[in-house]
Amino acid sequence: MALHLYDSATRRTTEFVPVVPGRVSIYHCGLTVQGPPHLGHIRKEVVFDVLRRWLERAGYEVTIVANVTDIDDKILAKGADQGRPWYAVAYENERALHAAYEVLGCTPPTYEPRATGHVPEMIEMIAELIERGHAYPATDDSGDVYFDVRSWPEYGALSNQRVDDMQDAPDAPADGKRDPRDFALWKGHKDGEPRSASWPTPWGRGRPGWHLECSAMAAKYLGSEFDIHGGGLDLRFPHHENEMAQSRAAGQAFARRWMHNAMLNLGGAKMAKSVGNTLSVSEVAKRFPAIAVRYYLLSAHYRSIIEYSEESLAETAVAFERIAGFVRRAAELVGAGEPGPVPEEFTAAMDDDLSVPAALAVLNGEVTQGNGLLTAGGEALAASLARVRGMLDVLGVDPLSPVWACSVEPSGAGAALGSLVDDLLAQRAQARAAKDFAAADRVRDQLAAAGIEIEDTPHGPRWSVKGA
Repeated sequence: MALHLYDSATRRTTEFVPVVPGRVSIYHCGLTVQGPPHLGHIRKEVVFDVLRRWLERAGYEVTIVANVTDIDDKILAKGADQGRPWYAVAYENERALHAAYEVLGCTPPTYEPRATGHVPEMIEMIAELIERGHAYPATDDSGDVYFDVRSWPEYGALSNQRVDDMQDAPDAPADGKRDPRDFALWKGHKDGEPRSASWPTPWGRGRPGWHLECSAMAAKYLGSEFDIHGGGLDLRFPHHENEMAQSRAAGQAFARRWMHNAMLNLGGAKMAKSVGNTLSVSEVAKRFPAIAVRYYLLSAHYRSIIEYSEESLAETAVAFERIAGFVRRAAELVGAGEPGPVPEEFTAAMDDDLSVPAALAVLNGEVTQGNGLLTAGGEALAASLARVRGMLDVLGVDPLSPVWACSVEPSGAGAALGSLVDDLLAQRAQARAAKDFAAADRVRDQLAAAGIEIEDTPHGPRWSVKGA
């Protein structure tokens, strides 16, 4: 079965055929780094990480570009509020984004261009749009340059709207615009803004508009036509609508297909800094294992809203531990081996617009069968483990992967803790050998009170820090 994906532009699910056979090019909008990423941002990273893994397993060479918007009104405002340079704010939050990638096991993008590093390409694109009659300098001496939405008949096609039904573009006053819905390609430098946040152009000093940045960077790294443009559903309008209009008006074919993941809601509203209902990745990962947080973010279909709650995440963490527990026990009996081929039913589910919920049903069925083989062991168990690890590898949640399994010896406090726990477990083993079960239980209770969980296995006790 060939991969079929939903296209937000045509609103149809069709077979995916790349521009270049054997290669897939993807652009998805990265973070505007006025603050650290929250869990809603990282849902998109997990979705596209799973897509990348599935495409690579199918044999494609995948290039993913995810930009960093490091110049923006909000970044300038944050810098002014904090008494710091705007670029210091941007860089600090860019590093927080990279840390969130790592915490949730996301492979970094192939290229991660910054907006501030691509101003020449943006100026060139603006000049092209002016020459073609689709853009114009503001009439109010602001130094702004606007895209003329009325000049592009297809404007509104992505979001399925008529221009007359749209709200005014909020990026600048309507005074210098031909139509209040025209959006800014370039923003003139304003009094009070740092000069370092502006660049010289034929239209005066200024900085890029948000929408222009992505069009210029996508063209530079992926060419005039590429396979998939993605991002959160909240970006479809105006951001992606404006990107598509300006890029195609400049003569580019641009994206063949648009993929949008649904939102992660908290308290019934989209998780967003503007709403004030955000949860940082680092905060959530302190309360739940990071691998379980990733499993939670991918367990719903990418086009379905996730209503976040601590209770639902806790339930998902328990469900994932059942899977991870089978993997660990099977690996102790037959060896870890390597992730193997995935079942046909799993492939069919993933090829059906990345239907992860259906794929997880196949995974859980295999785990149930595998648990029934634990007593017998042998080749059947090894084959089951390989299939389970193959499916987990596609989803990026294989607990035996080096991403999640620590492959170095602990040092410092970790080594000291390990030594203390091992000593207590030795005392417990001696007590059990002497049939002093009360003493053995006291040791177990002592460890539990300290947050150490003990699991007795055929190969001896295994311990872990609760919640780690």
